[in-house]
Amino acid sequence: MADKPTIDPAEDLPGRLQAIPGLEELQTAVGGLPAYLVGGAVRDLLLGEQHPDLDVVIEGDVAPVATALGGEVTEHERFQTAKVRLGELTLDLARARAETYAQPGALPDVTPAKLEDDLSRRDFTINAMAVPLGGAPELIDPYGGADDLAEGLLRVLHEGSFSDDPTRALRAVRYAARFKFDLEPETATLVRGADLRTVSEDRIDAELRRLAGEGDPARALVLLREWGVLDTPATVVALAGEAIRLLRSAPWEGIADPGEVLLAALGRGTAGEPVRAAAATLAEATPERPSQAVQAAAGRPGAELVLGRAMGAEWLDRFVSEWRNVALEIDGRALMAEGVSEGPDVGKGLEAALSAKLDGEISGRDEELRVALAAARGEISEG
Repeated sequence: MADKPTIDPAEDLPGRLQAIPGLEELQTAVGGLPAYLVGGAVRDLLLGEQHPDLDVVIEGDVAPVATALGGEVTEHERFQTAKVRLGELTLDLARARAETYAQPGALPDVTPAKLEDDLSRRDFTINAMAVPLGGAPELIDPYGGADDLAEGLLRVLHEGSFSDDPTRALRAVRYAARFKFDLEPETATLVRGADLRTVSEDRIDAELRRLAGEGDPARALVLLREWGVLDTPATVVALAGEAIRLLRSAPWEGIADPGEVLLAALGRGTAGEPVRAAAATLAEATPERPSQAVQAAAGRPGAELVLGRAMGAEWLDRFVSEWRNVALEIDGRALMAEGVSEGPDVGKGLEAALSAKLDGEISGRDEELRVALAAARGEISEG
């Protein structure tokens, strides 16, 4: 467990609340409606951290508030929510609601309700707190979330929570890894009994993509297996963790989307197994020259490259950082100006010149042109 944070809502709330970007505009837009900062925004406020989004619950229609805020607005009528983007700030507005589930894993049916009902439908106590946006700041904490936050515990609100929405087990993994929290004993039992088979693959994959963006995704992946949330071999967990680690270090940053890499490593979706198989082919390759490395790896998707490296293909480091960026000073027009007909001979010549340049056999425009012309005219053998 992490060092326990020191939390004093009475002392911490007023100053921290006023430091939230966009708070004044939000309070003005809300007007006299009962409105509350809720969920992760309150949790992180108590932890002294800034939440990337502001989650706001309103006991009333969210549309007028979204309009008053201005900015870019996206509404979702079914869930009575709106997302407002004000520059770099994102506000998620939702009408206070109660939820019922027609069957385990189904999307909820929602009805307007009071704040108390809205908080009762949430996943963990640390996410079931609120602060009113009007009047004196006070912590509304009906389930003891502040105490669990101080103790470093994840506690589910009710025993049917993971039956209603099994993806909450994946969220438990994310939060435990992010905050280095432990599961409260009864919650631990419930997490291990969560049945993700009642949930669509798309919803599971969406949660896994979020997991890939956590500060310590490798730890989260280990917890996924240890808690039995996903039936994943230890070797696959290790592969996924190594691939995500690579994406956060040179020269691999930005090569591929971490979420897509994680799904591919786990063999999920229609592309998962093919990407993993292609990566294994890269891992088995043993190019002796840079030109052979480029021939093996050029044009492959980033997910294949990083998974191949995670499987042990160390030569891919130089491909990504160096060899894939090597370019010729000549192009096809230079060859055609020397009498080579437009067509496959041009490509053959440029390929031969690039291979020679990669392998350090030539340098400079004149030598590139000499080799390219010789190859295009059939004066040197391929390979």
